[in-house]
Amino acid sequence: MDEFQDYKNNQMEKPPEHGDQATNDALDIQPDSTRDEEFAAELTAEDYNTIADQDEDTGTETNTMYGWIGVVLSVISFFMWPVILGAAGIIFGFISRGRNADTLGNIAIGAGAVSILISLFILPFV
Repeated sequence: MDEFQDYKNNQMEKPPEHGDQATNDALDIQPDSTRDEEFAAELTAEDYNTIADQDEDTGTETNTMYGWIGVVLSVISFFMWPVILGAAGIIFGFISRGRNADTLGNIAIGAGAVSILISLFILPFV
């Protein structure tokens, strides 16, 4: 045990105390600062979305484009192919709701559903 204590006291390098600068005597290198700190900026998905929303041209058109396509498909479904175009309008309505265009999405979903219900339950009896 004495050998280990001698080695520990005489041979091992002691870590620097708080505020002391660590130096590399063999290469004669001095550190830039007295503290070794790491600074990093992290970009999360929420930060990216706020950056993308600041660009009004692409953000607004992208959010409402699917809603308008859904509304148009749902309205056309009243006149032809009610099940196919109504279902497409409902799908585009859910996509637009997922992209924060809730009003257009709800209109597309409602109009598509009404078109499908009318074609399946009311028109056969008229």
